[in-house]
Amino acid sequence: MTAAELMAASGRFPLAPGLSDAEFSAIEHEFGFTFADDHRAFLAAGVPTGRGWPDWRGPDRDALRERLAWPVEGVLFDVGSNNFWYEGWGPRPGDPEQAVAAARASLMTVPRLVPVYSHRFLPAATTGHPVLSVYQTDIIFYGSDLTDWLNREFALGSPSATPARATVPFWRDLV
Repeated sequence: MTAAELMAASGRFPLAPGLSDAEFSAIEHEFGFTFADDHRAFLAAGVPTGRGWPDWRGPDRDALRERLAWPVEGVLFDVGSNNFWYEGWGPRPGDPEQAVAAARASLMTVPRLVPVYSHRFLPAATTGHPVLSVYQTDIIFYGSDLTDWLNREFALGSPSATPARATVPFWRDLV
């Protein structure tokens, strides 16, 4: 069963009609990312609504921008407040403000994470990637794919025995 079929069959969340190709194009253009094929198929079949779900059609575009910025802003918080530093960035600047600025510049080159639900994310344009729970630099797998994530997060079915394997640069190193 696909993630969309599982969601629809559960009856757990209200589903709005799926996003159209024109809506996907407009969202991707407005926010500067491309949905992964599996995320796109999920939202094309029906858009879950209610607390925790991104409102891709809603008028509050700033709320969507904040959700899209959440992963990067969380890492920057840990750089500035918790002395986090990713070794791939090279030596850490001594000044905390310079460290945050250097981290921000590096983070602009990592794959974009797209919100799925609450602080669960999928990388943009990367099909079949595990769903990640992202809270600052505390990043864990929440499912080996969308279907497995739904089974685990909402107890809609049996979790997959397939191990999750992150493939996108930077984020995979924080898991």
